[in-house]
Amino acid sequence: MIPRFYAPTLVAAPGSTVMLTEQAAHHAARVLRLRSGDAVTLFDGNGQEWQGTLADVGRTVSVAIQSTSNGIAEPSLKITLVQSLPGGDKMDWVIQKAVELGVHAIQPVAAKRSVVKLSGERAVKRNTHWQEVAVSACEQSGRNVVPQVLPLLELPNYLATPAATDELRFLLAPTGGQRLRDMSAPSGAVTLLIGPEGGFDEGEEAAARRAGFAPLLLGPRVLRTETAGLAALAAMMALWGDV
Repeated sequence: MIPRFYAPTLVAAPGSTVMLTEQAAHHAARVLRLRSGDAVTLFDGNGQEWQGTLADVGRTVSVAIQSTSNGIAEPSLKITLVQSLPGGDKMDWVIQKAVELGVHAIQPVAAKRSVVKLSGERAVKRNTHWQEVAVSACEQSGRNVVPQVLPLLELPNYLATPAATDELRFLLAPTGGQRLRDMSAPSGAVTLLIGPEGGFDEGEEAAARRAGFAPLLLGPRVLRTETAGLAALAAMMALWGDV
């Protein structure tokens, strides 16, 4: 697979030469050990990509642009994953795999039983890191549009946000609810709300239902928080998307 690098501000025409960012240059030269003449792809995160070859590899790395095109890896089904904060580094894994599967956006939320507690500068730094994880997942998976990892919200503040027109809202529930195989393909966007380790408490689940989240059952087995959303996302993409 041709190496891909994120170039968020790139505007280039065939025949021009551009410089990789310091981070991308380090990855190309020191991690991948690419050499002059090797083929690469650059993408801006908004759907545009450029094909080229490395023109110079040293302290800086330049790319000779050969052609440009619009990406075709974006699914028409727009799914937002609302993920309650899991413990450890599990959120990194959830974001990485959700991006690979085709998620449209990711909204982290803090629930009462969330193990990780973030606020202030720590929350801002973690959000920046999560967005970088999403970028890396796009580089690996061939996506040219980088899904946004939205700023962390307390669950009550998120639930106060009204649903968009034609938006379907689902709350994964281990004890009962609708099944995907019994539903028709949605005409609008889909939002998946995933609880933390230990699940939502009764008040949070009731608040979610009042906010329009219908319970969704994935099967007879109870899935971990880092598994549940990805399983639902993969199933929806298989039934209604491009998987």
